[in-house]
Amino acid sequence: MIALDAVSKRYGPQVLFNTVSLRIERGNRIAVVGRNGAGKTTLLRLIAGVAEPDTGTVRRGRYTTIGYLPQDGIRHSGHTVFEETAQALDDSHRLMQQIEEIGRALDERTAEAAPVDELLEELKETQDRLDACDGYAVEYQVEKILSGLGFTAGDLGRMTDEFSGGWQMRIAMAKLLLREPSLLLLDEPTNHLDIDSLEWLENYLKAYRGSLLLVSHDSRFLDNLVSRTVEVGGGRLNVYRGNYSSYRSQKEARRAVESAAHENRKRIVEKTLQFAERFRYKATKAKQVQSRLKRIEEMKMTAPTEEERAIAFSFPETPRSGRVVVDMKNVDKSYGSRRIFSGLSLTIERGDRIALMGANGTGKSTLARIIAGGEPYNAGSVIRGHNVSIAFYSQHQADTLPPQLTVWETMAARAPYRTQTELRTLLGSFLFSGSDVDKPVSVLSGGEKSRLAIACLLLTPANLFILDEPTNHLDETAKTVLCHRLADFRGTLIIAGHDRDFLAPLITKVVMVSSEGIDVYHGGIDECLEKYHRGKEAAHSPMPSDGGTAQTFSERVRKRHEAERRQERSRRLKPLYASLQRIEGEITAEEQRRESIEAAFADQTTYDGGGDIEALSIEHAASKRRLNELYEQWARCDEEIETVKQTYQ
Repeated sequence: MIALDAVSKRYGPQVLFNTVSLRIERGNRIAVVGRNGAGKTTLLRLIAGVAEPDTGTVRRGRYTTIGYLPQDGIRHSGHTVFEETAQALDDSHRLMQQIEEIGRALDERTAEAAPVDELLEELKETQDRLDACDGYAVEYQVEKILSGLGFTAGDLGRMTDEFSGGWQMRIAMAKLLLREPSLLLLDEPTNHLDIDSLEWLENYLKAYRGSLLLVSHDSRFLDNLVSRTVEVGGGRLNVYRGNYSSYRSQKEARRAVESAAHENRKRIVEKTLQFAERFRYKATKAKQVQSRLKRIEEMKMTAPTEEERAIAFSFPETPRSGRVVVDMKNVDKSYGSRRIFSGLSLTIERGDRIALMGANGTGKSTLARIIAGGEPYNAGSVIRGHNVSIAFYSQHQADTLPPQLTVWETMAARAPYRTQTELRTLLGSFLFSGSDVDKPVSVLSGGEKSRLAIACLLLTPANLFILDEPTNHLDETAKTVLCHRLADFRGTLIIAGHDRDFLAPLITKVVMVSSEGIDVYHGGIDECLEKYHRGKEAAHSPMPSDGGTAQTFSERVRKRHEAERRQERSRRLKPLYASLQRIEGEITAEEQRRESIEAAFADQTTYDGGGDIEALSIEHAASKRRLNELYEQWARCDEEIETVKQTYQ
């Protein structure tokens, strides 16, 4: 499908790729990982054709279609949400032209044409997309995708101009999913998704028939979707088999081998130098000394891969808070005519480690700000307990850093009572070292600013930390550092976010925020989410409306969903039944062949010189092997049929 051959790319003095090569085949599901700034987004842009390599080539299959979702910069206007999204399926003429082109390629079979099996697979996929372009399917498909991504029935008629950047990204993603390109390139698709939409997208992509290339810092999302991992860094692409967790294990194993080899080389050098010092002036050993010295000069003393830093850090001393940290009773909150909360009550106790979760727009960030004291409310009471001191990190905290100051000056201004060693220790913990600390804030990337803002937060003397989406702009290394720091925090912790692996080691309670209020779940993140899903009503509409037609809409969606499952069941079973019938035919033919061979063995004329006994024996053994192979194929095919039946029953 896609091949990068000896590709190089640089921006100014920074070399992102140095003659790298990569192949993406049909059905590949690949994670692209690496530190912020390593070139992950550039790699996707090169594959999509948005950027061009400085040297080398990017070859794309003639009938390969690519869908690219960038991190930001997406705007839609002039249409309703439904109209904008439905445009993705308004290309039946183009699909018919593509089917004709593939048909001609199959007929002509020129030297430049793709292999027959690849053309046939592309023809099948294109025909499937064309089949989905009738009016009934368009309405259903558009509603289903938008529903999964969190849009309500009332949103479908709203103009796209009314939606924020995160929702614009969801519209763009919906269009890509409807188009079903051969290769989906998704750059941080989970950044603006709530827990329900994230899990829906995860399940949707599991069943996606095309190839996937994903950039994400959500390790669980990657684990559940990919089977290969490409690490970007140092101008190279390192390819690992397996999902993200497998990649981490392989990388740790390789790092251990590198470290052991490096230590071994160091010992050889030390012993060689001791030998040379001892026998330098002894004539009988001079040749041996020179030989050994030449050997260590030729040795590559490359340092092992840098490990993630685990630098000790102590939080500022703060007074112990009272048992009740925050007590909210009957809180109402509205923005104009839009009600966010009504009668909300919540008690936060000392030592609580809470995740605020829920659909976007239900008020998680508003609730976090109210708890922090930075947001007024309309009615009710919010009482903070004895000795409670609060440190609050908002989604836009990084934008408040003074751009004219350096990294070092920003830290020193926040904590003048800290020693230089302490500040450098914390900066090192958040991956700022050497000349990095002298960079002005104005030149830092979004991820670097977020790291600096969080480091400043940790210097604040507080016994209640409230963090709103702290991992949005952090790469995996920075997330790990932050997770380790927060795990050491002995106060009360509230985090609004949906990164399940980040939350897992930190959280003991989940507050699920919805338009109806809040639900509190006790336990680890997985246990709480399981309780949440079990508690959801089976008949809950995926797209509730405000006009009293939710039940009708839900019934319509349910019936369409059942029809779709029946169609999908039939689509998957048809080729399996055909294969089963073909295999049964081959088994019948092979059994007849074996019977004729055995009949020849039983015929006396075979032994009277009328037949070749050795040839018959070889043929009989081959027939037996072939029958065993066919029986195994039949069993596997029958098992697949049963699996499909159970999946789509």
